[in-house]
Amino acid sequence: MLDLAWYSAKLFFKGKLFRNPGYFYRQLTLGVLIGSLLLVGLGETGLNLAFVITISSLVTGMMMPFLLKDVKMK
Repeated sequence: MLDLAWYSAKLFFKGKLFRNPGYFYRQLTLGVLIGSLLLVGLGETGLNLAFVITISSLVTGMMMPFLLKDVKMK
């Protein structure tokens, strides 16, 4: 199991893990941007910071599988 993680990490850092790395980075950036905007937007409402972080993390975590569903690996 550790060997699989190590091999995948090596392929990722060499840029050979994904078939289309540009698509992966674009979708990842979109998810991070939406999560950040949600965090800042909820933070401006004056809610408790722990609640804001929890809600924005939950929404971003639920959104990522839909954003990354078409990512293909080599």
